[in-house]
Order: sequence, then C-alpha cells, then structure tokens
Amino acid sequence: MKTIEYRIGNDLNLDATIELYRASTLGERRPIANRPVMEAMIRNADLIVTAWDGELMVGIARTVTDFAYSAYLSDLAVHADYQRQGIGKTLIDKTIDELDPTCFLTLLAAPGANDYYGRIGFEYHPRALVTGPKVDPKQVQA
Repeated sequence: MKTIEYRIGNDLNLDATIELYRASTLGERRPIANRPVMEAMIRNADLIVTAWDGELMVGIARTVTDFAYSAYLSDLAVHADYQRQGIGKTLIDKTIDELDPTCFLTLLAAPGANDYYGRIGFEYHPRALVTGPKVDPKQVQA
C-alpha cells in the first residue's frame, strides 16, 4: 500500500496540475488547454489540498471560501490510477479541517457523481442555480 502525503497550498507546478486534471478525467470539464485560466484557477483559489505519491500529485481539492460561512469546492480530482482508495474523501476531510466549524461546504457534482457524494456525507440540494461565463474558457487560447 502506498503512503499518500497531503499538503495545503497553491504553490503548484502548472504542468503537473494540468496533467493531474487530465489523468483524473476532470480535464474533460475544465479548460486545461487554456494555461492562463488554469494558472489563475490555482493561484486565486483560497484553499487547495493536494495528495502526493512521492513527487507525483495524485489528487487535488480546490476551494473558494471565506473560511467562516461559505466554501465552494470547485474541483475534486483524483488520478484514475489512484481512485477508490479513499483519497478523494481524505481531500474533502482535510479541506473541512481548514474551515471554521460554522462553514458550509458546497459543490456541484460531476455527471454521475451524485451517488459518491451522497455516500460520503453530502446532502442533495435542489436549488442550486448556475449562470455560465460570457466566453467558454475551453475555447479561448492565450
């Protein structure tokens, strides 16, 4: 069994981060070809928890938050070769540990992930509303 190390911070190598998104399939729903957007996503996140197998980043939880009342878990990605080992759940637990006990953690589940989040303690909420960006960040190249 591999020993996974968890780290907090957003001082991440952009190429390694993009590769993790690609290897987790989250890259299918994120603008991984748009390096400036990906860099801003990492740099401007309030809280990032990563999982490492040695020098390989194998998981990431990226959160935008005020740390007191509201936190949005915008990305949870685990490398496909490391899934079903509890890494995603641990990333969420470590994210929650960094938030005040008064803070709600909210996310929008990826297609097909509702059952997973329900099993690990999230409750379905029917009133989430979303509006899209003016320009699709996947389509804009820098």
